[in-house]
Amino acid sequence: MRISTKTRYGMRLMIDLAQHWGAGRVALRDIAERQEISKKYMEQVVAPLVSAGLLHVTRGNQGGYELARDPRHITCADIVAATEDGLGLLDCANGALACPRDSFCLSKDIWLGLERVMADYLASITLQDVLERGADVNMYVI
Repeated sequence: MRISTKTRYGMRLMIDLAQHWGAGRVALRDIAERQEISKKYMEQVVAPLVSAGLLHVTRGNQGGYELARDPRHITCADIVAATEDGLGLLDCANGALACPRDSFCLSKDIWLGLERVMADYLASITLQDVLERGADVNMYVI
């Protein structure tokens, strides 16, 4: 499994907004500048995060973006779920592909277990946790 650029940049955007939590709306151009990502690409990154209810958007001259809820209540799993088509490693395991070996496949449980571990790990980390981990470090999120 590879994490898409949209997910990586979405994580950076959400962490940036968590760093500015409580300070009001933040202009996308400011986030894009701090994160060294083009504003045009950031516009594509925010769309699924808004659709997932993770961001609030205010249009207009005084507009901008802000987290829809406290950083303590947004997990990395929330962000990945919004920006990826899921964490599924196998099409046959998530029902997207009918597999004639499904009833006797011995390796399927291995991949399903890995999916569970990844999902649990991402669900265990909030944006607040990320901020606290990076409090003493000049942290750049990949």
